[in-house]
Amino acid sequence: MPRTIATPRRPKRKIAVPHSKVFLGIAGNIGSGKSSLTRLLAEHFGWTPYFESVEDNPYLRDFYGDMSRWSFHLQVYFLSNRFRSHKAIVEGGDAVVLDRVIYEDAEIFARNLYEIGKMDERDYRNYIALYEVMTEYLRPPDLLIYLRASIDTLLRQIALRGRSYEQAIPREYLEQLNKHYESWIKRYDKGPLLVVESDDLDFVNNHDDYETLMSEIAGVLTKGKGKGRKRGRG
Repeated sequence: MPRTIATPRRPKRKIAVPHSKVFLGIAGNIGSGKSSLTRLLAEHFGWTPYFESVEDNPYLRDFYGDMSRWSFHLQVYFLSNRFRSHKAIVEGGDAVVLDRVIYEDAEIFARNLYEIGKMDERDYRNYIALYEVMTEYLRPPDLLIYLRASIDTLLRQIALRGRSYEQAIPREYLEQLNKHYESWIKRYDKGPLLVVESDDLDFVNNHDDYETLMSEIAGVLTKGKGKGRKRGRG
C-alpha cells in the first residue's frame, strides 16, 4: 500500500522545462489518476490543463446503464470533444497537459465495445473511419504519460471518488480495457512515452512520490529521452 501523508507541500523552485509550448498527454484506465496528475502538473509547471468531459457528458450515465444502446453515441461525443480540445492545443500558444488523448478513444474504448459485442460492426467501422480522418490533422503530444494500474487499484480509486454511475462497472470490463491499454502501449510510436507504475505511488498525498514524479517528467522533457519507465515503490 502507498504511504500517505498530509497534502504535499509544493517545491519552492519549480524545475524548468526545455521550451514554453510543451504538450503532454496523460493516458490510463478508468480510475488510474489521470485527472489528478493533470491538475498537479498544471499547478507545478504553470501549464494549461484540459480535462476530460465527465460531469457535463450527456451520455455517460445512460451508457453505464445500457452500453449496447449508447456506446456509439458516447464514443462519437468523446471523439468530437477530444478532437476540439486537441485542435485548440495544437493551434494555441500555451504549454498544455491533456487528460486522456484522442488515440485512447479508438485504440481502447471503441475497440473494446466492438469486441465484447456492445457496438455493432457497422457503427464501429463508421466510427474508425471518422477517427482516422480526424487524427490525420493532429500533432501528437511531445510526451505521453501512461499510468499503469492493477484492477484492484482502479476499483479502489473508483470507489474513493464516489461517482454513482461508476460503482457498478464490472471488474471484467476494466480487465478488458487494461488488456487493450497494454497492447496499445507496446505499439505506441507517435512520440516519447513514459510509463508510470502507479500501484505503489501516491503522488496526490505523498510528498516524496509527488516530487519524484515531477522530476522524472521534467527530466524526460529536458533530456529528450525516447521511452522511459518509472517504477513504483515495491
